[in-house]
Amino acid sequence: MTDEATALIAQYWATGLFIIAVFALCALMIGAASLLGGRSRGPSKSLPFESGVVGTGSARQRFSVKFYLVAMLFVIFDIEAVFLFAWAVSVREVGWEGFAGAAVFIFILLAGLVYDSRVGALEWAPRKRGRSPDIVTQR
Repeated sequence: MTDEATALIAQYWATGLFIIAVFALCALMIGAASLLGGRSRGPSKSLPFESGVVGTGSARQRFSVKFYLVAMLFVIFDIEAVFLFAWAVSVREVGWEGFAGAAVFIFILLAGLVYDSRVGALEWAPRKRGRSPDIVTQR
């Protein structure tokens, strides 16, 4: 071996030993579980586990589009938090220009939130159609 290879082995021998120990421990735990684990057969073993409750009905249910809309809104406002965190970390370096940029960013997001609220994107219950029962029309 060359001196360079020997130096590399001397530097990283602990990492290699750690990786070998991790794989050995995983193999030991999987082997012990298969040898010592109980085996039971029954009709409930082939069913998917749902917190101990036997499932009923079909798993192919249709979800409302509202669920996906709320998920997209969550992702959008979660990314907003990431951008604002990056701004908060560098607030001293960016100065007032950075503050103005963050203020414009927050204003645009708040305008989008107000728009979503006005359109009804944040409402879960369906809107009532027709007249409400407390309004009585007299002719």
